[in-house]
Formats: sequence, structure tokens, C-alpha cells
Amino acid sequence: MISAGDFRNGITFEMDGNVYQIVEFQHVKPGKGAAFVRTKIKNVITGGVVEKTFRPTEKLPKAHIERKDMQYSYNDGDLYYFMDMESFDMLPINGDQVGDTLKFVKENDVCKILSYKGNVFGIEPPTFVELKVTETEPGVKGDTATGATKPATLETGAVIQVPLFVNEGETIRVDTRTGDYMERV
Repeated sequence: MISAGDFRNGITFEMDGNVYQIVEFQHVKPGKGAAFVRTKIKNVITGGVVEKTFRPTEKLPKAHIERKDMQYSYNDGDLYYFMDMESFDMLPINGDQVGDTLKFVKENDVCKILSYKGNVFGIEPPTFVELKVTETEPGVKGDTATGATKPATLETGAVIQVPLFVNEGETIRVDTRTGDYMERV
């Protein structure tokens, strides 16, 4: 059990038959009345975010989320297959659970598979990936306006904005959380 007074960002707990993760919290001590904890909590299964207040003495059962490193192998239609690197078992995950999380992930990349009581609910790709630019317009000499960008298609099929000096065939580093270009490799 965890009390609301001990809330921190990232803590997961069970409430009303669902599993929630604390996104933001604030301990409030008004001049009048009792103290309370104002939170933004995210339902880890559906992804919905709600605001809720708790009394600091309220106790909730802690939820243990398992994060396991697994290697992305391939996709077959609507199923994405991940390999457990210890037992070499293949885990199929439905496409609607994957969503856009794999748009920067290529085969054989290692991702974290998130599960609660054996049920997979999410995938965390690596924070930074190195991908090859497969298609982009060539940069024009002298066209060096500060901060100018152009669209580039990566080897996974994702399209991001890159600086004008990036050319086709180059390998770049991408932040998977924001989809932003980081640097040439």
C-alpha cells in the first residue's frame, strides 16, 4: 500500500479496478481546511489522463509494472513479434497496442515491453535511434537560412524534418519521444 502523501512522479497504483501512473503531483496546504494532494494520473492501459485530488492519509494498493527488454523481430500483418532475449520465446503483440511507438524502430532493435499481471499494455522504444535517410531533396548551396528544415523519409518509413545539410544516404540520430532530428552520425 502507498499513501497519497508519499506520491512521486512515475509511481503506479491500482484504483477502481484500473492501473494508474502519476504524471504530476502537488501537495497543497490551504490556509483553511485540511491538506490534500492534487494529481494528474494516467490510466496505463487506455492512456487517458485525469486530474484527481487525494487526502494525504488515503492508502492505495501499489501496482507492479514489469518492464522487460525484448528484441523487435518482425511484423506479420497486424501482429508484431518480439523475442525474449533470455528464453528466445516469441511474443506476438496486436497492432492496436503498438500504435505509433514503432515508427522509428527497425528490426532487431531492443524495446521495453510493459506488462501488468502478464498482460502487455505498452512498448517503450529506445530513446535515441540511428536511422538512414532514404529520401530527401538535396540541399541548395547558399540556402542556409537559420533553422531551415526539409522533410526526410527514414528507412522505417517515418517522415521527419531535418536541417538542409542532411543528404540522402546519411545516417542520423532521432529522439523517439519527440520525433526530432538530433545529429548526423
